[in-house]
Amino acid sequence: MKLTRTIAATTIALALALPAAAQVKIALDSPPDLEGSGTYVWAHTFAEHLNANGMAAEEFPRNSLGEEAERLDQISQGLLEVSMSDAKSAGTLDSTIFGAMMPYFFADSVELDKALSEGGMLERINAGTTPQGVRVMDLVFLGLPTGIFTTNKPIRTLEDMQSVRMRALDKVQIQTFETWGSKGTIVSWSEVPNALQTGVADGYVNPPFVPLMFGHTAFIKHFTNAKMAAAVRIAIVSEDWYQGLSDDERKIVDDGAAKAHAANRAFLTTRESVLNDLQAAGIEVIELSDEERAKFRAASQPLYDKVEMPEGALEAWSKSIGK
Repeated sequence: MKLTRTIAATTIALALALPAAAQVKIALDSPPDLEGSGTYVWAHTFAEHLNANGMAAEEFPRNSLGEEAERLDQISQGLLEVSMSDAKSAGTLDSTIFGAMMPYFFADSVELDKALSEGGMLERINAGTTPQGVRVMDLVFLGLPTGIFTTNKPIRTLEDMQSVRMRALDKVQIQTFETWGSKGTIVSWSEVPNALQTGVADGYVNPPFVPLMFGHTAFIKHFTNAKMAAAVRIAIVSEDWYQGLSDDERKIVDDGAAKAHAANRAFLTTRESVLNDLQAAGIEVIELSDEERAKFRAASQPLYDKVEMPEGALEAWSKSIGK
């Protein structure tokens, strides 16, 4: 075990020691699967654009350059150029980004994109993160909107949530479950299989592809297509690295991000078949009635005032989509 840790630390140290001009390191957050991973579609498209335009870029496997907190620290210090990370990471620097994940706040992914671009919310997020060394290049969609996975209890109504305890990623998800009359317990992703199999948690919220990609189909039995919110992660870059680029290099990076954004959004249009894949794997797919979806939406309203964001951020999100 000690030898394994030593080798891993050496790998990270060697990778991070490479000169920025010689190589743009891109830390992945998922398997390199262009068919199943929206974040990999973004990262790979971005890397290809940089390589095609004279900026050497290399993809590094998930967690090979450190886990979430380590990568955020490396980005902020300029030791790592690009990371596909969770939005929670940026939220520790400026919690404005949490507004993008509020359940039932946005009608769909198109409306969220409008808020980020035309509504100026990506610029507002970066106003909080760039002074701390982190630039959010894009919010990246993993796949179809988030739904509810459970091991034993199918969720067909809002009332069904009252008898389950859900795995939560963070405090925001804990608050979400509480507004629905349920309970949540924070469990790290590596511990999720054990938590679900031992009854510590009865399920989780995630986009539909997750149990297929991570091998959870043996114990996940039900998926409620609740369409809570866009399932997003973030593409972040080192602000020191970004500002140190020449004008030509920065244009290549910006153009690469725009191309990766387009590829990621196009990827969404191919994902409806994943619901059939879930059924083929033995997972029941449940569609909420309009009446029940309205109940979930109404129950989620109080959450918007509970999500901890800077003063004025909620109003800015609302204004960005004309609410």
